[in-house]
Amino acid sequence: MWTRRLLPTVAVVLLALAGCSAHVPSRGPGAGSNSRAQVLDLLQKTQPCCTRFADFDFNRPLPSRPARFVIAPGLPVADFNGTRSYFLAFRLPHHHPLPYRVLLKSEVTGRWLDRSYLFAPSVVLLDAAYRPLMLQDVQQCEYIGWSNATTGALGSVEIDNPRARYMVVYTSGEQLQGSTYWEQSPTAFSADAPVKMVATGSFSIAHGPDGPLYVGIMTPRYARAVSEAICGKRDPAPGRLSAPSSAPLPSRRGFSW
Repeated sequence: MWTRRLLPTVAVVLLALAGCSAHVPSRGPGAGSNSRAQVLDLLQKTQPCCTRFADFDFNRPLPSRPARFVIAPGLPVADFNGTRSYFLAFRLPHHHPLPYRVLLKSEVTGRWLDRSYLFAPSVVLLDAAYRPLMLQDVQQCEYIGWSNATTGALGSVEIDNPRARYMVVYTSGEQLQGSTYWEQSPTAFSADAPVKMVATGSFSIAHGPDGPLYVGIMTPRYARAVSEAICGKRDPAPGRLSAPSSAPLPSRRGFSW
């Protein structure tokens, strides 16, 4: 389901020089009105920070339960294998029992699904010496709940390596080229959904460089939502799903550092 690859203990990250900031901006009035193309253009004009993972600010602990962040201009930018991305850096809990799962839930930006996009996360786990242990392009699946906190594109990563100390969340070039399946029907809606619904139909929501993202240790409530999320078009056979060709999964090719 996920792209997962163990990386060599020595890895070179293509990052250009500047200072990294831990500031997480909040969106003010009119935020989210920029098109995907406009945000990508701004991202390309933003000076990347840091030449190595050790330069990242890992003072932010991983939330003990999913918390909402906003990936947006104002966050630090790095060049990950030739693709610039905003990123969040976290310090993992030292004494949490292994394994545990980390939720990554994106919200759709925009007021109409067919003109919206979402931030599709990629994750790198690092050891105490800031060396990559694992990288993963996270596949997310649609879930319509009864609040903004549960409605969105849900995915997760498993932390099972005792050497893992830090986590970086960004979006890879392959994620930016992909999309996520989204289904709407008269009975699938949220009481306070972040986007206007349509009566029927399905969509392929494009991936973009910014947007709201929930990150934190998985809770039972979110675990149920992840297990019930829709990853593709429903197959005529009861209980079976099939991924549509319009919503490709992340590539399984190795990530070059």
